Amino acid sequence: MTEPISKRAARWLNGAGRSVFRIGWPQTDKDRAAAMISSFFLHLHPARVSRHALRPTYTFALGLISAILFVILSVTGLALMLYYVPYPPEAYRSMKDLQFVVTFGIVLRNMHRWSAHAMVVVVFLHMCRVFWTGSYKPPREFNWIVGVLLLLLTLGLSFTGYLLPWDQLAFWAITVGTNIAAYAPVVGDQVKYLLLGGHMIGPMTLLRFYVLHCVILPLAMLMLISLHVWRVRKDGLSGGSGQMLPVEEVAGVFPASTKTYGLMSLSKRPRASVESRDPYDEVFAWPHLLYRELLVALAVIVVLHALSLVFMAPLEEIAEPTRTPNPAKAPWYFLGLQELVHYSALIGGVIVPTVLVVALLALPYVDRGTAGAGRWFAPERRVSNIVFTVIVILLAGLTVTGTLFRGPNWAWVWPWK
Repeated sequence: MTEPISKRAARWLNGAGRSVFRIGWPQTDKDRAAAMISSFFLHLHPARVSRHALRPTYTFALGLISAILFVILSVTGLALMLYYVPYPPEAYRSMKDLQFVVTFGIVLRNMHRWSAHAMVVVVFLHMCRVFWTGSYKPPREFNWIVGVLLLLLTLGLSFTGYLLPWDQLAFWAITVGTNIAAYAPVVGDQVKYLLLGGHMIGPMTLLRFYVLHCVILPLAMLMLISLHVWRVRKDGLSGGSGQMLPVEEVAGVFPASTKTYGLMSLSKRPRASVESRDPYDEVFAWPHLLYRELLVALAVIVVLHALSLVFMAPLEEIAEPTRTPNPAKAPWYFLGLQELVHYSALIGGVIVPTVLVVALLALPYVDRGTAGAGRWFAPERRVSNIVFTVIVILLAGLTVTGTLFRGPNWAWVWPWK
């Protein structure tokens, strides 16, 4: 008897699906583990994760949200590139076309703008979370360094994108920002000249910022994100139901071979940094981790879309180099430095940013003890947590001051007056 067409079609579709998804929809624990290992995207996840890592209050999904925002920025940025002309004054006209001519263009630009601001905040909060939980301690020292570089790249991406609308706000914010960079000793003027493509902001500046924002920095960001995620996958998340301490396995030297040509006696057994893990405290990443990631991604997209429908990205009149606004302010994430520069160019433009970056990079190699790793505000780390928190509060206070309380001539103003 001939097999019905419906069954043959179903079998064909099942075979075609299995050619792409080798495992299919997992039904057993074995299938769930195999699905995570065999998938190109899912293999970045471990087959099993600890219940501690799934607790929302431990990580607040800040690293995941940062990655989602980068994807949203990449997608919306590619769409915006189809309509953008990186040459003044066509750059400003491109913004006007997105605002009034291109279908959903204003929503697209709004999503890109608010995603960029959100990514700066979320990446910074992610770094704070890692510090407050002591998750930079061995064996995660190098991944902390990668995270600090990702924070700097995030700031660089947002800064280079700030100029692209070519309006008054963008023009003078970049003017102030590059002037702050010029305060760096020895190389300050050269860095400013390299960024601007000359001695003042012009068409070459816009082109350089466009290439940096759309090609160079995103590629560097993608490589470092890949490295960061891979190291998280290899090092694992810190903490657990109990304190999970790194255990270094060193077995010394292999017994010497009796053969004259044996090479085993010449090498030491490789050191492997592993973590004590409780198998009873683990669950399969499918579905426990994946479903949570999908829900977080959906929530981020919904919130950004709602913000993009309610709040419009600012667009002032076209850039006019001969008309200086009072006050001219840097992008909001550099207003803390601008506030310090107002008192001392050396302190705000050189000493503070240099000390902060060097301290962040050196931190995991100075504080190498494992006490308090994986726990929020562990008592063993009370002093370091207090110092770090005070610095964060000071930076936030300076940023808020520069944003809300500075008016013409950088004089103090009350925002409600």
